[in-house]
Amino acid sequence: VSFTTGIDATYNEYQFHFVNMHSASDNVNLTFQVNATDGADFNDSPITSTFFYNAHNEAGADSGPGYEAGFDSAQISASYTILGTYFGNQNDESGSGVMRLYAPASTTYVKHWTSEIHLVTRDEYSRVNYTAGYINDATAIDEISFKMSSGNIDAGTIHMYGVG
Repeated sequence: VSFTTGIDATYNEYQFHFVNMHSASDNVNLTFQVNATDGADFNDSPITSTFFYNAHNEAGADSGPGYEAGFDSAQISASYTILGTYFGNQNDESGSGVMRLYAPASTTYVKHWTSEIHLVTRDEYSRVNYTAGYINDATAIDEISFKMSSGNIDAGTIHMYGVG
């Protein structure tokens, strides 16, 4: 799912609300990448991020809070960055949340972003993923793409809102 219009200097913050995102494949991650105004293929802006979570399963087992270094990004540009992990493809496994992109039209500073995604995972955990980072590009960002790490997004809605 790509937003290729509407991200500009009109607002200082853009929010992307994910509602009941569901994966066609089991055990995949919701990811994103951006495109600068001079780019064309969602692979030209390096992203650095950090990832942590809190989780609890239906059987009462606690597995969080936790930090997973393997889900962090360090100046990646050709790959998509992880927002939410362990999406399942059963009907009771979906995720919802919000990603915030700050000052994407700035041509002076890098672009900061934060995200909070809650989901019922492939193994019946209630899991909230917190990610944050920056897009290391002083060029304006005008497009964003969301996809699963494998397979397709087969249901759900992503709303884009401009704030302030």
